Amino acid sequence: MNDFQKPRLYLITPPIAEAESLAPALKAAMGAGDIACVLVRFSTADEGARKKIVKALAPLVQAVGAALLVPEDTLLAARSGADGVHVEGLGENFSAALESLKPERIVGVGTLSNRDEAMRAGESDVDYLMFGALDPGADSAAAVLALAAWWAELFNVPCVAVAHRPEEVDALARSGAEFVALGPDFFADARGIAAAVAQAQAALDRAEAEA
Repeated sequence: MNDFQKPRLYLITPPIAEAESLAPALKAAMGAGDIACVLVRFSTADEGARKKIVKALAPLVQAVGAALLVPEDTLLAARSGADGVHVEGLGENFSAALESLKPERIVGVGTLSNRDEAMRAGESDVDYLMFGALDPGADSAAAVLALAAWWAELFNVPCVAVAHRPEEVDALARSGAEFVALGPDFFADARGIAAAVAQAQAALDRAEAEA
């Protein structure tokens, strides 16, 4: 019996200071594949500007049934219309996010330095674990693939496996991960993010067909 479950896509945006430059590309991307979640990152520390960005982009994401997450800031997630937060590491911010946002909003966690940390995170009320850094260069593609496959085989908490190049998507699509994340470099694709998303979606579709 084939128990393969096709993963969905998760977008990681480059850091932005305002919504207008990203909104058209994001809207196009949302229609190009089965995107479950978008992590919107910021290049500004201004709380008002961040809230304005979320309020502008959330409807584009949520209109197709996807979730919009913000990094680290639990107050912003609660007050801006975001669907939740992505936290790096198992520190105080992770505990605070679980306490203040669950069960109404999503809490995900990344930057887990080893398998023991991953298992500790999985024992909490977290919604997903992310394997791979938000930006390219910190983790090897092989290491991300190995962690995602290990986790998916043994544990029930969903995991996100991050790809930073199109050629990494095929293997991650077959890893067992529930989500394949497309890193910020996909937004710089010369063809446009919609074409990059469509290509990644085709890789997920092939994995399902060949399973």
